Amino acid sequence: MKKIHNYALFTMLAFFGNWVNAQEIKTLTLDEAVDLGIKNSKYLKIDEAKIDEATANYIAAKNNRLPDFNISANTMQMPFSAKINLKILQNPGGNSGASAPEVHSVYYGQANFSLPIYAGGKIKYGIKSAEYLAEAAKLSAENDKTAVAYNIAEAYNNLYKAKQTIQVLKENLKAAQERDKTFLNLENNGVIARNDRLKANLQTSDIELQLLDAESNFDIANINMNLLLGLPETTIIEVDSEYISENLAQENVSYYLEQAAKNRKDLQALDYQKKAAELGTKAAKAENLPTVAITAGYIAADVPKVLTVYNAVNIGVGVQYNLGNLWKKNSALMNAESQIKKIDANNELVNDQIKLEVNRDFQSYILAKRKIEVYEKAVVQANENYRITKNKYDNGLETVTNLLDADAAQISANVNVLNAKADFALAYRKLLQTSGILD
Repeated sequence: MKKIHNYALFTMLAFFGNWVNAQEIKTLTLDEAVDLGIKNSKYLKIDEAKIDEATANYIAAKNNRLPDFNISANTMQMPFSAKINLKILQNPGGNSGASAPEVHSVYYGQANFSLPIYAGGKIKYGIKSAEYLAEAAKLSAENDKTAVAYNIAEAYNNLYKAKQTIQVLKENLKAAQERDKTFLNLENNGVIARNDRLKANLQTSDIELQLLDAESNFDIANINMNLLLGLPETTIIEVDSEYISENLAQENVSYYLEQAAKNRKDLQALDYQKKAAELGTKAAKAENLPTVAITAGYIAADVPKVLTVYNAVNIGVGVQYNLGNLWKKNSALMNAESQIKKIDANNELVNDQIKLEVNRDFQSYILAKRKIEVYEKAVVQANENYRITKNKYDNGLETVTNLLDADAAQISANVNVLNAKADFALAYRKLLQTSGILD
């Protein structure tokens, strides 16, 4: 029985050891987390595909100015004899000088060459328009990249706050447990009432519950970070302890508005989209113009016993014009003009949104900074209040309820100041993102 018990204990320890080893601990600064997240972002991979698609369209537009060269060859077998009547071989009387040959097969091949030399500007406008759309796709990807960077910063901030809250609660839980031991001794010696000792125990239990919530929040924040960074879900991320101590420069709101007007990638993308649409109107107007191309060809044919053709080379200039354009409405032009109107309206809307976002995030940044000052004062006040209350309690001048309340206020103040500093760092990054200057 003892051997079975030892074997079970050994198996449990081995399993626990393997589980711990499977959990890799990875220390990351915020910059490292952002770099890793951008590298593995699924959203940005979709953007890469969009850029590839726009680049392919640009290459296709450039291919339109290159010559086309087609080669074809055919052979036909005829199960029934074809009737051949070559008029050129007939005598003046109308009777053929020889019986018509039987044809059971035909072989022929041809090559066609065409080089566009004028298309009313459609090719040129199409190439430039595709180039602008490719640039717009890249700028949209850059805009998404800053959004991904901020999302990672937000997740990192939540992870930091959860970690710091756990540390504060663990320290206070340890102090509360020591106090419970002291109160138990005092109760046993008849110094305090059992009710006072139970009140202290109740607050210790409350701290334990807060710690469980904080650890759960940390686990969720950690899984979220792993998913954002493309890491295994079992990875434990250690945040940089200096995260909230970095120096944050502050400018006035007009500075951030100017930066947004110059650096927002979504605005720049709209500019390129408008340029592409304007070229689209020119290309649509070119539909009413003729197209001219240099053409060349080669034909070879062999009809056994009837005809053989070699070196039939031709070269010339081809002109094509659709007369239907004279009475048909140019729907492509109407569509391109509507695209310009839509982009202009969208541009005005985005500009208004940017002004609102920058002002809102600037106010949030100022508010977060002021909250730190208030919470730091609250920490000093809570610590002093606890010191005075503890001194009075030790001298029998204060109740245990007020002592425990002062201790709870002290814990809350310490957690609040840590969270406020983390929120301030995040508010600054949000302002940078809205201004288009978040690296």
